[in-house]
Amino acid sequence: SILIDEARTPLIISGPVQRDTVHYVQANKIALQMEKGAKADTKPGEAEQITGDFYVDEKNKQVVMTEQGLQKAQDLFEVENLYSLENASLSHHLDQAMKAQYLFVEDIDYVSRNGEIVIVDEFTGRLSEGRRFSEGLHQAIEAKEGVEVKDESQTLAEITYQNYFRGYEKLAGMTGTAQTEATEFAEIYSLEVLSIPTNLPIARKDMNDLIYNTEKEKLDAVAKKVQELHTSGQPVLIGTASIEKSELVHQRLKAAKIPHNTLNAKNHENEAQIIMEAGKKGAVTVATNMAGRGVDIKITDEIKALGGLYILGTERHESRRIDNQLRGRSGRQGDPGASQFYLSLDDNLLRIFGGDKIRNIMNKLGVEEGEYIDSKIVTRSVEKAQTKVENMHYESRKHVLEYDDIASEQRKAIYKFRNNLLDVDYDIDSKIRENRLEYVDHVLLESEIYNGGAEEDFNLEKLINILREEVNIGIEVDTLKEKDYDELHDLILELLTDTYEAKMEPLNDEQRSEVQRILYLQVLDPQWRDHLYEMDVMKTGIGLRGYNQKDPLTEYKKDSYNLFIGLVERVKFEAIKVLQVVQFNFEDPNEEQAKLEAMRDELEADLANAKTNEEPEVAEQTFAKKPKRNEPCPCGSGKKYKQCCGQSGPKKGLLA
Repeated sequence: SILIDEARTPLIISGPVQRDTVHYVQANKIALQMEKGAKADTKPGEAEQITGDFYVDEKNKQVVMTEQGLQKAQDLFEVENLYSLENASLSHHLDQAMKAQYLFVEDIDYVSRNGEIVIVDEFTGRLSEGRRFSEGLHQAIEAKEGVEVKDESQTLAEITYQNYFRGYEKLAGMTGTAQTEATEFAEIYSLEVLSIPTNLPIARKDMNDLIYNTEKEKLDAVAKKVQELHTSGQPVLIGTASIEKSELVHQRLKAAKIPHNTLNAKNHENEAQIIMEAGKKGAVTVATNMAGRGVDIKITDEIKALGGLYILGTERHESRRIDNQLRGRSGRQGDPGASQFYLSLDDNLLRIFGGDKIRNIMNKLGVEEGEYIDSKIVTRSVEKAQTKVENMHYESRKHVLEYDDIASEQRKAIYKFRNNLLDVDYDIDSKIRENRLEYVDHVLLESEIYNGGAEEDFNLEKLINILREEVNIGIEVDTLKEKDYDELHDLILELLTDTYEAKMEPLNDEQRSEVQRILYLQVLDPQWRDHLYEMDVMKTGIGLRGYNQKDPLTEYKKDSYNLFIGLVERVKFEAIKVLQVVQFNFEDPNEEQAKLEAMRDELEADLANAKTNEEPEVAEQTFAKKPKRNEPCPCGSGKKYKQCCGQSGPKKGLLA
């Protein structure tokens, strides 16, 4: 599940950002006024004819605006050009509002409860508490459902599942459904898939799919089959693809007066009880993917004599593995059982990816209302449609990984440097001296003072202004006159060094190191967050470079490299500026120590234990209540806590 299914979406740690949410409500009102159209049938070679204000591309999960729709949106927003730079946020809000209205469906993609929008995991059918859609989509859905629109979030850290798991030296796992994805395991994770024979031969009968023309015919047939099984006493598990579909089946069985239990994300609190009863005589259980994974339904000898647990699937999932997992609830450890899928041409998989071919077969065979096709040819066609979707998702995962591989190198470099800053043994003084030297070069360049240039061309006034504004150093122009580049460089470096050393002199070595590292971290972390935001913005529009006959991935590599070089320079120079201008209050050392500890605690709470992929996490000893740094150590050594168990050290948490 995690290595394959969820790998299309990266892991994101985000934090709130204060932005006005009123545009989401406005965009939602405009989205409701848009008229849905469709692609009109055209002859080969003719241009596409699209009606309405927009059409929904279900295969690629996109909402595409037409020229007519764009003009209508501009009129409603009262702007001339929705996609101009100053209106970029409006176009973004409208895009998300259109997706929320016409792509994301309640009880399939999310549920609304207690004034909250909760995501439904498409693979497990369970509620994903605490997770939110990114890029403003969650806010757009909140506006659609009329609940409170929460603040937007900004990415603080991001990594794909693939690169996360690649960080482990050893990777292995066991699952009953890996064989269908053997190629991806080999290419992405360098893992070989080995098939182990079952403990006992499989006695379950897996029958061909039954395909009906319409969903109504299919549900009628499902109700009839369930009535037969219930009457005979054979337990049946009915698998559905979403909460919405499970509720539909529930209503149909209720109308037929067939007693049953329904298990979906809305009533997951009764899961254990429902599963416990699912293998009993005459039991009928309607379930989403929740019951298809990691669930062991016990059956008695009496049930085995009746044929075991009957699996009745009402829809094929996009992935064959999910279907195989549902089938696997029956026939465990050599028990008897049966499985069969009831499909219709209205099902999403067939309608979007393979319905025309199957519909043609049904038309040729003259299938009447209420009749079905039971054919290996049709079952294979369905599996081909699933393979097509799986390949599409594989390409999507590969695409995400290709872009993250570029960001991964930057992430490793930043995390490695950040871990150095957390290490008390790191020579931070040398780093600051090195950066101060580069900062002087930078200041002279910004002041239009070049090595080898004529002294009369030096812009000394600009140099004086920069030094005063950035590092709070005042200097007279006469002091700088008649000096060449090297002399100016040495003079400024000496001024910066002397003022810095004079300020740091009252601090002991431990205090000095801690102040420098904390201040450096306070510069690094927000700069890294801003860099991630810039990378996200760049990635959003990079695909358009393809229209200019350029490879978007190559362009992304070049642009992200330039952004990263800019980040490194900003961190170096901003750190020097902060270190040069910060002031200490030595009149009250206790107050200064309290401030220092407050800074440390704030960092620990905000960004605890950032780790590189190369360094293993070391568990820290914890106590019921953490002692203060100058209190006796609770281990009984007689030393102060800060000199014993409370010592900071490499790879032991944040400035512990």
